[in-house]
Amino acid sequence: MGLRANYLIIGVVAVLFATAAPGAPFKLATVAPEGSQWMQELRAGADELSAATEGRVKLKFYTGGVMGNDKKVLRKIRIGQLQGGAFTSSGLSERYRDIMVYGIPLLFRDQAEVDFVRERLDPTLEAGLEEAGLVSLGFAGGGFAKLMGASPVNSLEQLRGQKIWVPEGDQVTYVSLDVLALSPVVLPITDVLTGLQTGLIDYIATPPVAAVLLQWYTKVSYITDFPLAYTLGVLAVDKKPFSRLSAADQSEFRDIMGRAYARVDAASRVDNVSADAALLENGLSVIDPGEAEFARWQQLRSKVLERLGGDGVVSEAILSELDDYLQDYRQASSAATIQTSAAPAE
Repeated sequence: MGLRANYLIIGVVAVLFATAAPGAPFKLATVAPEGSQWMQELRAGADELSAATEGRVKLKFYTGGVMGNDKKVLRKIRIGQLQGGAFTSSGLSERYRDIMVYGIPLLFRDQAEVDFVRERLDPTLEAGLEEAGLVSLGFAGGGFAKLMGASPVNSLEQLRGQKIWVPEGDQVTYVSLDVLALSPVVLPITDVLTGLQTGLIDYIATPPVAAVLLQWYTKVSYITDFPLAYTLGVLAVDKKPFSRLSAADQSEFRDIMGRAYARVDAASRVDNVSADAALLENGLSVIDPGEAEFARWQQLRSKVLERLGGDGVVSEAILSELDDYLQDYRQASSAATIQTSAAPAE
């Protein structure tokens, strides 16, 4: 047997031991900084999980993006160096394209619409991830992305020719910006700060909490205040090592870390309010395009959806299911508003 073959066998054995060693911790990567509220909740969950399983299931976290962007983390999961992580929805698109559906620009008008749709559609997306080999431990909304840049923007025309950041792997946003005749620039999340510093990108679309947490706010001056797109984080682990746990330990894993990530989801809403205030305190100015401009952007929604479905960026089935829920909510809301308006004054 040749030397090359020996090295190959050694490499395969090393991977097998990395993924199958009994009692080895599940190694999870995240861009969340150490000490942040997100990490406090995840570590609290990990401690509870270890206690509940008598040390059989332990989690080890790599924070602050030290393991690289989502694409690199997925590659390390494939070779057994990691067993999971906290991902952006676009970061998981190579494994399951429909996970990006919530992030379609101009889709939702407010958080109430998101809550109604997520309650009904989250289980479908979780099942899709599992079919793709990833066990979802929960979704955490990051809030609505708002447009931020060094100069003010209050109309679509002012964005023409400007370089707008698109997360690596985010075909939904890339295609949507193309439909809007804008200029997307693809960068991994770990390169955004440098991109703003060097002029590689002019504008970002991000929730306030991410702008503060990742220090992006230090390189922008203006916020365009309308909900451009809803953002989502996903906590997931590789199905292979997860399936080797006992049924009881799998149940504890899902339950405890699911509750921990639900706390992250709830905290994100509060954090975004605080982050909004922090951005203003740090000198950023808010630009309000007005209802008419927002309505004009909203009218482009159908073109975006048609292109996304036609190009197969997300499936027609998931777009149809989401749109059905959204129309149900809007019709019920409209009927309730009419009924309230028609009620006689007491």
